[in-house]
Parts: sequence; C-alpha cells; structure tokens
Amino acid sequence: MTPDLDSLATALYAETDDLLKGSPQLAPWRPAVGIAPKLTDAELVTLAMMQAMLGFTSEARWLRHARSHLRHLFPYLPKQPGYNKRLRKAAELLRRVTRLLATETTVWSDNVWIVDSTPVECGRSRETVKRSDLAGWAEYGYCASHSRFFWGLRLHLVCTLQGLPITSVTPFEARLTREQFAARGCGIDWGSGACGVRSKDHSDLVK
Repeated sequence: MTPDLDSLATALYAETDDLLKGSPQLAPWRPAVGIAPKLTDAELVTLAMMQAMLGFTSEARWLRHARSHLRHLFPYLPKQPGYNKRLRKAAELLRRVTRLLATETTVWSDNVWIVDSTPVECGRSRETVKRSDLAGWAEYGYCASHSRFFWGLRLHLVCTLQGLPITSVTPFEARLTREQFAARGCGIDWGSGACGVRSKDHSDLVK
C-alpha cells in the first residue's frame, strides 16, 4: 500500500462512519442481542469501495490481495462467502455512500449528461411472450450492437461526459417526464441536444 492509498482508505472509512452515525437506519438490520460482526459496516464499505477502485472483479482474488497488503488497515478479513453475503445485505448502504461520494466530485455539477441503454431480454419464443407476466410492459425492439431483435425492456443509465454514473432508470420507469426526472434530483439541461440523447430508443426519456 502506498501512502496515497492509505489516506484514501482512511478518508472512505471516516466518511462512511460519519454517515452511519448520522443515519444508523442505513446499516443492514441485525438483532439487538447477538455477536457483533468482526468487520464493521464502515470497514465493509471501505473494503468494497477499494475493491472497485483498484479494479478487482473477483472477490476471492481481492481478499487474497487484501490479506497480503491491507492487514494494517483491516485486522479481520472474512472469507469470500461471508464477504459476499455481507455485501448483498449492505447493498442500499453501498448505494448511498457511492452517491454521497459522487456528489462531492467536481464532475457531478456538469450540466451535460448522457443517456444510454442496454436491452434486457425477457423471452424468445412466442409461447414465452404469450405467458409472460411482463405482457404490456415488455415490447419488441432492436439491439444495434448485437444486430438482432429482442422481446423485453431497456435499462437506461444516466452519466456525465466523464463517465460518472448519476442514476439508472429501470425499464418500468422508461417513460419519465422532465418533471418526474427532475423530482428525482437529476438536474439535466433539457435544452436542444444537451441531454446527450442520441437515438430514438431514448426519446421517451426527454418528452
């Protein structure tokens, strides 16, 4: 570990710890009586953030790296199954901390955001389409990157020009109006072309 990474880990831990002290309801629920986890929620978030920033996509490989290089920061490190279980339970906390950190960056205030989408295929056979509970939500569409038609939905991602994710729009919210989008705290400049929408697939986001 370099001094810069040590400082980053310390800052992440302090930020998360302060957030949990101010909003304890964000922490995953656990019984009032019982054995306290050896790895605190603040340490868990710090560990997960550093895994993402250092580019480790494998949890097992990341934990091996952490045991070799981060022992002075994390005296206790769980095994991979326990780490994955804790991460899934702390999903909402991770989302809140990620957004908090994003709002403190200079690129968050960028008034030019772009929208892109990816298809979420829900079925292929005609019989599946007929039986699916998604009938009325899912539709037929075309995925240019895969050069094929699909039956399903689209998941939209809003991010800055630098690639910082701002928010995601689920397929069920794909027809948000400007007012609804603004109510979510998304200050997109809806001027001509400023939202970065580049195809008909995203036109429903800017109506």
